[in-house]
Amino acid sequence: MLAAAPAVIAPSFAEWLDGVRAEAVQRGIRQEVIDAAFADATEPLQVVIERDRAQAEKVLSLEDYIRRHLTATLVKRGRDAYGKYQPLLQQVSEKYGVPARIIAGIWGVESNFGGFSGVRPTIRALTTLAWDPRRAEFFRAELFDALEILNRGDIDLSRLKGSWAGAMGQPQFMPSSYLEYAEDFDGDGRRDIWTSPADIFASIANYLRGHGWVAGSNWGREVKIPKDVADHLEATLDKRTGGCSATRNMTVPLPLSEWRKLGVRSLDGTPLPASDQKASLFSGTTRHFLAYSNYDALLEYNCSNSYALSVITLGERISRPPTAKGLLD
Repeated sequence: MLAAAPAVIAPSFAEWLDGVRAEAVQRGIRQEVIDAAFADATEPLQVVIERDRAQAEKVLSLEDYIRRHLTATLVKRGRDAYGKYQPLLQQVSEKYGVPARIIAGIWGVESNFGGFSGVRPTIRALTTLAWDPRRAEFFRAELFDALEILNRGDIDLSRLKGSWAGAMGQPQFMPSSYLEYAEDFDGDGRRDIWTSPADIFASIANYLRGHGWVAGSNWGREVKIPKDVADHLEATLDKRTGGCSATRNMTVPLPLSEWRKLGVRSLDGTPLPASDQKASLFSGTTRHFLAYSNYDALLEYNCSNSYALSVITLGERISRPPTAKGLLD
């Protein structure tokens, strides 16, 4: 009879953190940065682990999600902010090729137009999530990226705060996204996504451009489909594949001319353009949408159709006259 393998004893938090410190030194992080970053990291933050375990289930329909989250108060605040920063938003839009309303929509959804971007110390949150085994590899990499941000001097440790999951600043970038996409648009030598509107807007736009947003093309369109046609398309058309659950709920892309032949119409009932532009179909409870390739860039920001359409809808509402009608009104 074979002897039982000895049980593997996990290292204590302090032992684990010693290993993180040693690896940080190997990665070229200055010792004073390491010492300051982990000065109060004596134990994992239980509240962060609880938040990670208790993320809300996706139970709201697409339409209900948008109605609940895009409140009149948020839209009013957004119109005021959009009016204040419209020249700067337009300047960023022209450089990066992303519409001002899309940039502002993300800014609003992520931070309430700068009203709130998180108060959790980023290093403590990421240290906890990197120690916890559930997604340790992912968060360990983000922790070292956060240390690199401090090492470069982009922000002081006392200001490095964000969500419980380590998302930072008003765009709610993870540290890896910050290192790759954050921009110093105001030219002050720092990529300040916490307080600089210019850097915040440019960083959001640069992220979308880096994930495939094509200048001069829209995100997609809302369409009208008779119920029998919608049921037929749902039953017969293949769905997309991939790691993003939102895209797996979308059909494979077809040219607009093909959607036209299949009975899909513009929202006003007129035929779709006889165009070669490709789009994927997805639906809420009562509404239907054709998504162009730019829509995928929004899903890279957050893999959720409810999120992406909230951004689009909020951007439309704050950038148009209050009496105008638009998406999901």
